[in-house]
Amino acid sequence: MRFRSFRLPLAALAGLVLLTGCPDKKSTETAETSAPAAAPALPKAPVFNADSAYAFTAKQVAFGPRVPNSKAHIACGNWLVAKLKSYKLKVMEQPFEAMTFDGTNIHARNIIAQYQPQAVRRVAIFGHWDTRPFADADPDPKKKNKPMDGASDGASAVAVALEMARILSQLPEAQAPGVGVDFIFFDAEDWGHDETTQKDLKNQLEGGSTDSWCLGSQYWGTHLLPANYKAEYGVLLDMVGAKGGSFTREETSRTKALFALDKIWNVGTQLGYSDFFRYEDTGGITDDHVYTNNAGIPTVDIYDHPRYGTDYFPPYHHATADNMSIIDRKTLKAVGQTMTQVLFVD
Repeated sequence: MRFRSFRLPLAALAGLVLLTGCPDKKSTETAETSAPAAAPALPKAPVFNADSAYAFTAKQVAFGPRVPNSKAHIACGNWLVAKLKSYKLKVMEQPFEAMTFDGTNIHARNIIAQYQPQAVRRVAIFGHWDTRPFADADPDPKKKNKPMDGASDGASAVAVALEMARILSQLPEAQAPGVGVDFIFFDAEDWGHDETTQKDLKNQLEGGSTDSWCLGSQYWGTHLLPANYKAEYGVLLDMVGAKGGSFTREETSRTKALFALDKIWNVGTQLGYSDFFRYEDTGGITDDHVYTNNAGIPTVDIYDHPRYGTDYFPPYHHATADNMSIIDRKTLKAVGQTMTQVLFVD
């Protein structure tokens, strides 16, 4: 994805304070928090179709690895723009150029689509649509320089957002939520330098003003589109499609957007998805939500966190195993239905 994981030996667990994905920050100790008391009945919301989200995931993967500067990347981006326009959303493209940590100059674009663009109250759904150009965390050394499908890491998040956009676009005006929704897909999120798996490579961006990860959200955060963009809160979806998906209450999300985090987890619990939305506080990671929070949008990060052990990311993270074989409609449904329902809760 975009951030760096730290894997600690078991001997280091005594008095553990978990390291974050960002080397200059430390997270809070993992802790259990209590689920909320019974809440009022949820308002009616449209049904999220997990089969449709699965098909959207498969469609992106079928293009091939969506690595910036590749034909697959261009083709997938064009398809995303056309699909969003077919839902009668207001669609904007934000092209930009950037240099990656290994000195590659890339052509990239963020894609923004607005549902009910006239609404004053707004919610942002963020995700990234590119894939990492190398599977550097793959257990097979022969595969470490191979591109990856990014089925969960990228495609699943975009697929959930696309299905949300599809079902919202079909609602009669009288049944629409009381907020406008902005679907913002960042590019060039995943071409970053991993200090654990790529220690033999020099990070040419080190010491500068640009993080090697999350290039698209960094660009968007300093070139807001729409101009002067504001939202009540944002939700970053990342790795939300794998079997056994597990989502914890990440530190930056708690610090910057606790009200939104509580809202999402409470709704997920009411819908019966507490096995996915776990009431466990975990440390902070470097992801696109760092830069959307910096841009003034209180943002929650929903990403797949292993249920056991000390790793921050699941085994398929940055590996060739991140393909359609791990995608599960149950996980897509849990995230998609929860996020759809949240839009209808004041």
